[in-house]
Formats: sequence, C-alpha cells, structure tokens
Amino acid sequence: MQLTAQKLWTKDFLIISLVNFFLTLIFFLLMVTIGVHAVATYGATTSEAGLVTGIFIIGTLVGRLFIGRLIDSIGRRKTLLIGLTFFTATILLYFVDLGVGFLLFTRFVHGLGMGLSSTATGTIVAQIIPGARKGEGIGYYSMSSTLATAIGPFVGLLMSQYTSFSTIFIACLVVGVVSLVSALFVTVPEADNPEIVRGLSLKAFVEPKALPIALIIVIAALSFSSVLSYINFYATELDLVEAASVFFLVYSISVLLSRPITGRLMDVRGANVVMYPAIFIFAVGLLVLSQATSALGLLLAGALIGLGFGNIQSGTQAIAVKAASPGRMGMATSTFFIALDAGLGFGPYFIGLLIPLTGFSTIYLLLAGVVAFTIFLYYVMNGRQERDRLKQAA
Repeated sequence: MQLTAQKLWTKDFLIISLVNFFLTLIFFLLMVTIGVHAVATYGATTSEAGLVTGIFIIGTLVGRLFIGRLIDSIGRRKTLLIGLTFFTATILLYFVDLGVGFLLFTRFVHGLGMGLSSTATGTIVAQIIPGARKGEGIGYYSMSSTLATAIGPFVGLLMSQYTSFSTIFIACLVVGVVSLVSALFVTVPEADNPEIVRGLSLKAFVEPKALPIALIIVIAALSFSSVLSYINFYATELDLVEAASVFFLVYSISVLLSRPITGRLMDVRGANVVMYPAIFIFAVGLLVLSQATSALGLLLAGALIGLGFGNIQSGTQAIAVKAASPGRMGMATSTFFIALDAGLGFGPYFIGLLIPLTGFSTIYLLLAGVVAFTIFLYYVMNGRQERDRLKQAA
C-alpha cells in the first residue's frame, strides 16, 4: 500500500524526464552525424573525426566533476537552468566555420553543458521520487534516455541523408530551447543542509559511498561501449547490416518493457533480486553476440543486452543515490554519471586496441567473461551488504 500511496507521476517528474529526453536526443543525434560533418566540411582525417565525436564525453566528465561538488550549494534549479542555457547557447557555435580546431573546442564546451545539465536532472529526479519508490522511479526516468538512444541516431542518420548539417544544428537548437523553456515550469526541492566541501580531497569531487557501485557501472559501461561503437563493423563482417539497423530498436524495446517491473522489484525486494540476474543476462547477451551467425542471433543478443545492461544502468544509479546522505545526493549522482561516462567514453579506445589482435567475435566472448566476473565483484562491493540489510529489516 505504501508504494501506491506515494505519488510518482507528478508534474515535476514528467518535466525532468522530458528535459532528460531532449538532452539525450541531442547527444545521440550529433554523435552519429558530427564525425561526418568534420570530414565533409573540414576535410578531417578519420582519427580527427573520432576525436571530434569523443571529446564531447571528456567535456561532460569535466562538467560533472566541477558541478557535483557545487550543485547543492548553488541550488538545484539554478544549476539546471544555468546548465541548459549554456548547453543550448553552445549549439550556436556549430554554425561558426573556423576549422577542425574550433569544432573540437565547440564539442568540448558543449559536453561541459551536458555535464552540468544532466547532473542537475539526475539529482533533481532522485530528490522528487518518493523514497519507497526510488528504484521504480529511476527506472521510469531512465526510460527517457532509452527512448532518446533509439530515436536520436535514427533521426540523425535520416537527416544526414536528406538535409544539410546546418538544418541538423537548427533542429538541435530548437530542441535545446524547448528543454530550457520546459525546465522553467519545474518546482525543485532544495537540500536542507547542503554539505559544502572545500579543498582537493577525494570527497570534494566524488561521493565515497557511491564508489563501490560506481566500479560496477564502469565495467558494465566499458563492456557495453563495445556494442555501441563496433556493432556496425561486426555486422558488416557477418553480412548482417540490415539486422544491425534495428539492433538498438530491439535493445530499447527490451529495456522499456522490463524497467517498470525491475524498478518495482528493487523497491519491494531489494537491489540484489534485480542486479544478479541483470549482470548474468548481460554476460549471456555478449556471449550470444560473439557466436551470432544470423539475424535472429544478432537481434536475440540485442534483446538480452537490453534486458541486462539496461537494468544494470538504472539499478546502479538507484543504489548510488540511496547510499548517500540527502546533502550529498548531487555528489552521488555526479559520481554515478562520471563512472558511466568514463566507461562509455574510454571503452571504445581500449577495446579498439584489442580488436586487431583478437577480432570482433573473440572480443565479445572475452567481455562476456569480464561481465560474468562482475557478479562476484558486485557481491563483494554491494550484494553482501544489501543481503545483510534485508535480513535485519526482516
């Protein structure tokens, strides 16, 4: 009865989820088009185009490190509006034609805006979700990112075929303005006693209590980055390009169908009942991917990876937020996203060094083993404590 008595679908929850959708939509739309723009417009090399694409995530990481320690003292709503204004205004820099160097600068500062804005939305949503429905609420909130993950690349690739890059940037600018205007209508609860941390200690940049679960999401995100970055190359090798075009659609459907169930399970029965199966299913998904020889195998892998990694992502976020005190919730959110971005951002580089030595099939097989080992790490880092907590509560 307690779960249904506490209202989840409030105006503020819907607005913050919508803002997060818009942010993620712009991120993925530009991720699939900006490298082509760098090559076509400025004659960038392949490596330069890759840097143009990836430096955005470095900017995001810097933004998170900066704002995580300040968000509760500045104010969550103010941080959100500052971040969205900066994020949207930076889109105008894409129209400035000053070569690859300036484009790299633009991508970096645009990433800074993403770091500020998304850390604010993650912190705000964690605060407005009722405590007894935290897992369920974060699961629903994360679905806004999942939808954008499916829609953003599709719209970006479609626009790149039929419109100019200027039109793409205009579309992103319009979406950015809509997200900023939407945020003006949200009511944000501020921290009662924000903890102000000074100096250069570890606690000044991350939440120590969130670090154990952050290690789990780093490994999971690094493994998932191999799918994000190389699935098209792998599908080409297998002659399954058509199947690959709907891989992330299947992935997104799997996440969308499962998260409402797994989020509620976390709130009722604890994190372990979701995290252990999710990690195992993610490992199986990578194993299936490594052995895929048909469209059915490839898409089955997509469904399993969505069911696995998609719920690891929302589950670890809920665990990180619950681990922190209310005054450190912004720092815990920042710590989680720093770990997620680090895995997604640096994973393709390290995995790319191994692929020439192993091939795609073997790298996915190896990563399946890495993820399977993460079950033990999760037990040590969080699972054992969660089990003991539930025993005491019973």
